[in-house]
Amino acid sequence: MRTAQRRGRAVKRARADTGKGDLLFLAAVLLLAGYGVVCVYSASCYNAEVQYGDEMFFFRKQLIGFAVGAAAMVGVSFLHYEKLRKWGVPALLFSLVLLALVFVPGLGRSNYGATRWIGIGSFTVQPSEIAKLGFVLFAAGYFAKDPARMRTLRGCLPVLGAGLAVCVLIMLEPNMSVTMCVGAIMIGMLFLAGISKKALAAICIPVLFAVPALILMEPYRLQRLSAFMDPWASPKEEGYQLIQSLYALANGNLFGVGLFSSRQKYRFLPFAESDFILSVIAEETGFFGVLALFVLIGFIVWRGMRIAARCGNFYGFLLAGGITLAFAVQCALNALVVSGCIPPTGLPLPLVSAGNTSLIVTMAGMGIVYGVSRHTQQKKLIQ
Repeated sequence: MRTAQRRGRAVKRARADTGKGDLLFLAAVLLLAGYGVVCVYSASCYNAEVQYGDEMFFFRKQLIGFAVGAAAMVGVSFLHYEKLRKWGVPALLFSLVLLALVFVPGLGRSNYGATRWIGIGSFTVQPSEIAKLGFVLFAAGYFAKDPARMRTLRGCLPVLGAGLAVCVLIMLEPNMSVTMCVGAIMIGMLFLAGISKKALAAICIPVLFAVPALILMEPYRLQRLSAFMDPWASPKEEGYQLIQSLYALANGNLFGVGLFSSRQKYRFLPFAESDFILSVIAEETGFFGVLALFVLIGFIVWRGMRIAARCGNFYGFLLAGGITLAFAVQCALNALVVSGCIPPTGLPLPLVSAGNTSLIVTMAGMGIVYGVSRHTQQKKLIQ
């Protein structure tokens, strides 16, 4: 009798706690995205005034993206993550269709020699951002069906095939940076699923050999590699962007030149509000400002992995871990590009760079992670 009463009280407490979960994770994500809105305004105000006659152009778009993303994040968190299992295959197929539509005349939008967007009027979508989340949903659902079978290379073939299909379509845009990002996410998902070391090595070794081969296949990639090795050899061409980024980092010193006071954003640094927004942040806030930013990013990654580890459900573990891993990989690659540690590529800083597709999809993914924490807490209280 007493046991039943205690169980009843636990169920009531669980129902009362619905909507909680890892609130620190939620707050950190919203804080980073909100900070990104401010940074986008700072980095884009001059360029927006020159290009569109409205210094608030990019800021307004980012603010709308933040509002939609926050609503998506909160809304998705109320959906039990187990219900997402059945959406793995549809999410992957939807992603592949969107990636293919990029090449349809009249739908695909090209910019700087790359076709990476679908556009209808003034509305544009970047399918590669959706594809990353779609692939994680598919891989998590597939691996959770039979964890023991997934330790073999043969058992992982469907996920490898899906990842390869996504990578090929993104590479054809062309977008080498996002291709590398998806490849890293695929390897990470295999690791999280518990694939054997031999099978993982059998996959990673060919991938490592494929990277230099892909670089040699395209002249522009060789040019970027050459600019990375010695950007001052072509300071007005391929090396220009990296040089301007390094100038911004150097100008920032320890404490920065002050918020909204960047010099490089005055059309010296290309893509200051998007791919190279970290350079502007470094110039304005200095080493300690960037350090604080990456402490916040690291905190989000730590809490996300903590949510995954505490889930107690293999599907929830893979889902939360995969989404967090994708966020961590992209942040790391963006920082390496901006600092000149790897060749320059077009890859936004998640939750910070301008771009509504990236912002909304990333926040929705973080909503799934937060939802895992909410429903994990509820399950433990009931038990």
